[in-house]
Amino acid sequence: DIVRGKDLFIGYDKKDREQKKIQDNLKDIFAKIYNKLIGDLTTRNAKKGAEARYGSDAPYYYKLREDWWDANRKKVWDAITCKANADDKYFRKTACAGRSPTDGRCRCAANIDPPTYFDYVPQFVRW
Repeated sequence: DIVRGKDLFIGYDKKDREQKKIQDNLKDIFAKIYNKLIGDLTTRNAKKGAEARYGSDAPYYYKLREDWWDANRKKVWDAITCKANADDKYFRKTACAGRSPTDGRCRCAANIDPPTYFDYVPQFVRW
């Protein structure tokens, strides 16, 4: 996954350059998130805990990316699907017990949680 830095797809030179640019931008974004997190923490123990958890992972902050994704997965999913029409179909027949392509903003019945089985599918397959 691009956000978490775990996309294993090895593409062509152009794709490699694009992927590197994306990863460099994400590295900068998560460095800013890390610095803001450390700056916003008020107790010394909280800062030490955050530094111990995320600081050793610099400059890529993979642990912070994982935690950010866990905290924001639903919001990202809602943002992706909020403009989808009720009859839009996307993805393969894996959700809803494989009976039909996902539709209705990719929700099976009353389940509004984002599907987690996309977390480990390479980015180029999902889009």
